[in-house]
Amino acid sequence: MSSDRPVLIGLDGLNPPQREAVEHVHGPLLVVAGAGSGKTRVLTMRIARLIDQAGVAPGRIFAVTFTNKAAGEMKDRVGRQLGRDPSGLWIGTFHSLSARLLRREAEALGFTRQFTIFDEDDRLALIRRLMEQQGHSTKLFPPRLIQSLISAAKNRMTGPEELASASPFDRPALVAAEVFRALGPALKAQNAMDFDDLMLHPLTLFQQRPDRLRFYQERFAFLLVDEFQDTNAAQYRLIRLLGQQGNVCAVGDDDQSIYGWRGADVRNMQSFLQDFGQVSMVRLEDNYRSTQVILDTANAVIEENQGRIGKTLRTRRQGGERVTVLAAADERDEAEWLVRELQNRSTRGDWAYPEMAVLYRTNSQSRALEEAFRRAGVPYRIIGAISFYDRREVKDLLAYLRLIANPRDDEAFLRAVAVPKRGLGESGVATLSAAATQWGKPLLAAAAAAEMIPELRPGVREALRRFAQLLDGLRDHAGPWPPAQILEQLIQAIGYEQILLAEGPEGMDRWENVRELVASAAEWSEVVEPGEDEPTTPLERFLAEAALLSANDTIQGAGEGVTLMTLHTAKGLEWPVVAITGMEDGLFPLARAEEQDRGVEEERRLCYVGLTRAKDKLYLSWARARRRGGELRPGRRSRFLDALPPGVVEEKRTSSMWAPDWRGAAARRLGGPGAGASRQSFLDDDFVPASAQAGPPDEASQDTPRYVKGERVRHRRFGSGTIQGLMGTGKDLKVAVRFDDEEHGMKQLLVAYAGLEREWESA
Repeated sequence: MSSDRPVLIGLDGLNPPQREAVEHVHGPLLVVAGAGSGKTRVLTMRIARLIDQAGVAPGRIFAVTFTNKAAGEMKDRVGRQLGRDPSGLWIGTFHSLSARLLRREAEALGFTRQFTIFDEDDRLALIRRLMEQQGHSTKLFPPRLIQSLISAAKNRMTGPEELASASPFDRPALVAAEVFRALGPALKAQNAMDFDDLMLHPLTLFQQRPDRLRFYQERFAFLLVDEFQDTNAAQYRLIRLLGQQGNVCAVGDDDQSIYGWRGADVRNMQSFLQDFGQVSMVRLEDNYRSTQVILDTANAVIEENQGRIGKTLRTRRQGGERVTVLAAADERDEAEWLVRELQNRSTRGDWAYPEMAVLYRTNSQSRALEEAFRRAGVPYRIIGAISFYDRREVKDLLAYLRLIANPRDDEAFLRAVAVPKRGLGESGVATLSAAATQWGKPLLAAAAAAEMIPELRPGVREALRRFAQLLDGLRDHAGPWPPAQILEQLIQAIGYEQILLAEGPEGMDRWENVRELVASAAEWSEVVEPGEDEPTTPLERFLAEAALLSANDTIQGAGEGVTLMTLHTAKGLEWPVVAITGMEDGLFPLARAEEQDRGVEEERRLCYVGLTRAKDKLYLSWARARRRGGELRPGRRSRFLDALPPGVVEEKRTSSMWAPDWRGAAARRLGGPGAGASRQSFLDDDFVPASAQAGPPDEASQDTPRYVKGERVRHRRFGSGTIQGLMGTGKDLKVAVRFDDEEHGMKQLLVAYAGLEREWESA
């Protein structure tokens, strides 16, 4: 093979540790890759070299990445390195690769290859139905809490009995265990799996069918796992089983493990050193992103964590601007100072707005920031609210597509049959469900035989018959037709454009999202080809990809303004300028972290992730008072700020805006307590509201808008109004709004879909 192959030329630009990681072939390898150390380049070049220099067939490589978007980019880069398409390469997230494997092995587990992948909302709806069937109160035991307990048990690879015995006096855990027992059979009856099942079912398969395990052990001679620090128990077990040949390359950074709340175990990196025998270790410590000032800041913070594998980031970008630490009066003052500062830096030509990002611990902090950006006329984009595939109109159409692909999907049926309304109602659903149960058939099959259910009104029976007929007709074309064509036929058949446009301006926005979905499906059809042994149809593959897209997969380009997002969402991204706000004890780190095993250490790792997103300039801010739950409460400077080396920091402070005794008019103006509140009781209040402490951490709830009683809001159809009450959390948050127009009066709205704007947003 000639020496001028693209892979060989690329090796010349690697530093010695990178070269060592790329050239390593046989045996286990742990790559400790610091932030900005060029690990993506190392991974792609290692894959290319295995194919080009070691003669490994692409189909014998199993490569795990953090997002499907990253997988696609890596595959493209490998192709450019090789000068050809690495056809057959298995590369994707744990969930996407497991789903691909399960499509081939579904029958052995009692499923068909057309199984549906339930997202969080689907699983939540099913759990709610199971709880109602078992007589459990969904008010006493919120379904989202039950779902979280079940998911945590699955990630630990424990069953319902273990869940119940571990907490014999914990009523929610006992309820979760009972629901857990029913969940598996209920999913199988619908030919469906949830995200956790995608990891557990391969383990079950390999336990029941050792011959299939040997097949995949022999097939995948080389395994590469990126973001190894974020693997959970089931994922680690899968890698141990598949990696029996020993050629496993684990790439990770224990200092960036930030998903413990969803089952990730940073200790898996230490376990890898023990479980895989003679492990070679390479440390990537040369940072190609940040200035030395920023790295000194990050290193100083993370050094306080215990039990680290250990590394020290260094860079050739010596010096750099000092880190600005702002002590603001309150959250509004904090936001206005930051926006003004970013505006000045842009005006001077230092950086453009798309090169800047403002990060925060929870999405509730975005309110004051958005207000300040709007007042100043500075463009911005906020990431992390409702993702594209979570929007009502998109989920409506995907429910139809799921039902076409999998007629046993009852959750998809319940959503699709209501769009457009067919007069079924709750009593009709109950009647139809009873008939389906009696016949041992899914809901769609029962709908097709609705004429045999006399309890249903004649009009409803006819509507259900036509509904089933429509789906049968579309199913006949599902094989040869591309997903975009099926979508176009579906939209026309149900008159979905007319349904949405009848909703007014909001409906027009939703119609634009529908057109974007069709465009996405068309684009997908152009670039995706069946694998060499792909057993699924284009529609089934499209649905699998849509179900498995993560939040990071749906983040688009730089946009035109400053980026606002949570710290969790920012992982893997970078900007020249980064500001981290809300750095107060109780907020960052969160108050509940103190009560959790190694909770503060994970919060510190999250801080480290945020710090290392910055290339050139870093702003860190905290508020000496912050409104929480409608009250002004004093803040304490985060302990993470206390760790900063003084030589790299410049301190800024704004003037106070409240009375010294916390009881004056200024305090009331800022939303604080009245004159009757004592300073002592104010200080004794927990910094984090009770709603934020209930149940395990939930990324969905962190990225849901927050409201308080008495807040003024605007609705596109109903106008302005005042929030009278709130119920639920996360995606289930509802608000009761009394609108100024007496014609509309009081209405209960689901925040995730209501399109509410705060009064200051619409001004």
